[in-house]
Amino acid sequence: MIDEDGYFGEKIAERYDQPSSPAYQADVIESTVDFLAGLAGGGRALELAIGTGRIALPLAQRGVPVHGIELSRAMVARMRAKPGGDDIGVTIGDMATTVATTTDGPFSLVFLVYNTIMNLTTQEAQVACFRNAAAHLAPGGTFVIETMVPELRKIPAGQNIVPFHNSHNSRNSSSGWAYSHYDTVTQAANCHYISVTADGRGEHREVPFRYVWPAELDLMAQLAGLRLRERWDGWTRKPFADDSAQHVSVWEKPID
Repeated sequence: MIDEDGYFGEKIAERYDQPSSPAYQADVIESTVDFLAGLAGGGRALELAIGTGRIALPLAQRGVPVHGIELSRAMVARMRAKPGGDDIGVTIGDMATTVATTTDGPFSLVFLVYNTIMNLTTQEAQVACFRNAAAHLAPGGTFVIETMVPELRKIPAGQNIVPFHNSHNSRNSSSGWAYSHYDTVTQAANCHYISVTADGRGEHREVPFRYVWPAELDLMAQLAGLRLRERWDGWTRKPFADDSAQHVSVWEKPID
C-alpha cells in the first residue's frame, strides 16, 4: 500500500542517505553544486523533489537561497534534522502541480536531479512538471534535469530486464539485488529492490517509473515555453555523446 508520502515513506527515508552511494561522493556533490550555483547567478533556486537535502543543503551553504517542493514528509523530516535544514522552506506536494508557497517572487533556477523526472509515471504528468517549472521561473531563468538515458541497449535480445547497482535498498544487509523491468511499448517500467539480511529475512520493494528520451524532454520543454540551452553528459560538462548513459540538460525561459 502506498501512503501519503508516495513510495518514499519513513521506511525508505530512514535509510535513503547512503555515504557509499556514488551520488553522495564529495566530488559529485561539489560538481553538482558548482553547476547549479553558476546558473542561479545570485538568484533564488527551487528544487523539485528536494528529498533529504543532498543538493539543497550544500547549495544553500554556497549562498543560493533554496526552496523545495516535496511529496514525502518523511524525507523532509530527514532534511530538517541536518545542519541548516530548518532554514530551507519546503512546500509539501507533488512536483507536477504544486505551487511553491513563497512570496519572494519567481526563481532564477528550477532543478530536478537523480532521475526523479521518471518517478512521474505518465507523459501527461511529465509535461505538467515542465509547465510547473516554467511557471515558477523568471524570464531568462533555467530549468535543469539530471536523468539517465534509457538503457534499452543493455537489454539482452528477447528480454526486458536490466540489473543495476542498488545503493538505497538495504540496511545492514548481507545481500541485495535490484533490477528494472521495461515495457518498451508503453515506456513504463518498474524498479525492483530485493534484500536478504544476515538472519535470512527478505524484503521486496517495487517502484514504478516512466523512462523518457532526451528528445522527448525537449518537446516537453517546448510545450512549456522553454528552449534547450545546453546538454552535457554530467555535471562536469563532459560533452554529451551517443554512448552517454546519462545527461544534464538545461532549458531556459525566453526573456521576450
